[in-house]
Amino acid sequence: MRIHFIAIGGSVMHNLAINLARMGHQISGSDDQIVEPSRSKLRDNGLLPDKLGWDTDKISNELDAIILGKHAQADNPELVKAQELKIKIYSFPEFVFEQAQEKIRVVIAGTYGKTTIVSMIMHVFRKLGIDFDYLVGAQLAGCDSLIKLSVSAPIILIEGDEFYASSIDDHAKFHYYNPNIALISNIHWDNFKMLISEENYLDQFRGFIETIVPKGTLVYNKEDKNVLQIVADTKLCKINRHGYQVPNYTINKGVTSISVGEENIPLQVIGKQNLSNIAGAYTVCEWLGVNRTEFYDSIQDFTSSVRFLEFVASDGNSVVYQDLVSSPLKLKTSIHTVKEQFPDHKLLTIIELNAYDILDNLKISQYNNTVDESDYFVVFINKSTIREKNISLEKLIELVNFSFNHDNLTVLFNFDDLSRYVEDFDNKLVNMLLVSFNNYNGVNMLSFADKFFSKK
Repeated sequence: MRIHFIAIGGSVMHNLAINLARMGHQISGSDDQIVEPSRSKLRDNGLLPDKLGWDTDKISNELDAIILGKHAQADNPELVKAQELKIKIYSFPEFVFEQAQEKIRVVIAGTYGKTTIVSMIMHVFRKLGIDFDYLVGAQLAGCDSLIKLSVSAPIILIEGDEFYASSIDDHAKFHYYNPNIALISNIHWDNFKMLISEENYLDQFRGFIETIVPKGTLVYNKEDKNVLQIVADTKLCKINRHGYQVPNYTINKGVTSISVGEENIPLQVIGKQNLSNIAGAYTVCEWLGVNRTEFYDSIQDFTSSVRFLEFVASDGNSVVYQDLVSSPLKLKTSIHTVKEQFPDHKLLTIIELNAYDILDNLKISQYNNTVDESDYFVVFINKSTIREKNISLEKLIELVNFSFNHDNLTVLFNFDDLSRYVEDFDNKLVNMLLVSFNNYNGVNMLSFADKFFSKK
């Protein structure tokens, strides 16, 4: 096929383009902005456009299909010409479904946890030698791409996205996959980041359940009230339903073990959210023919995915974790998880915040009472990212103090000060949790942990 990508620089789009080119399709593409790592990967595979911008000369009746990225707007000149020529236009989820119609489609959905559950299933499949394709939303360990499509794999694991498919299609992406097996981990509408109403958000998940193939299977978290509600709302769907919940567990010297029959299985992950994710991943694997022993033997050495409470280092007395959070609620949950895991230790939490979020009264107000369980708390605001010179650092400090209202709060504005703070901190019986909505501008977290463990 001759396929043209409009907005080829997108995270999934460029990976899909490379995958299809390797399968033998003729691929072209355009974009008005291509950043790393997309730029290098496209260049290395001979797919980087000669110049940035939109070029209607690339759109002709010789094309078999257009794949439209979410970045491209409805008035995009290439899109308009493709519509005039009546060329078949796909959003990427539509195209993935067309390529995967003969496979067992497993779609993992939910506000939180879906990336982790997909990566858990991948981990088990790899250890058991099960061949599979996949589509994920974040780079995972052991994957050099966000997508793998092949002719031979009988199963495809898909991270289901509940947001719009493209600028001309307001269906949720996960409405296109028609799963044989679907999982919903949780549903939490959060006005911190949601662009649609709570009811519309819930409707997306009701619609998702309705897309499960007849006699297919819905695996769902029966401890989440919103999930239970939409499961009840869709009771007329002729599908199998299999609920799961957090298994019984114990914590001993910082190691979590789950009860499986008469055995206690030690894990390398912590927290009830991860335990719930394991229960969901097991239920999916069970429907795919993996037995209990195979699953739990395989999952024991699973560590983490995309920095969700990821272990960084330990000096034998204190432990450092890093976490990528997406909301104030997630921050509160992560702090609670580390405190529960190590009840005899105090906790230093360091979070990187965006100055512009702090100036947004609606956003910053949602941090009230989120960090109370942390014994020491540092807010880092990278001064170099503040574009307007008239933003007062004193005002930012005032807003942070008012919003978090924490007795041991420190606000810092550059990496040197943050590094010195960590290096000078007395870490005796104190753990450290490094939290970011971004990535601390690529700081090496292992070297950062070394500073925490060092003593002058």
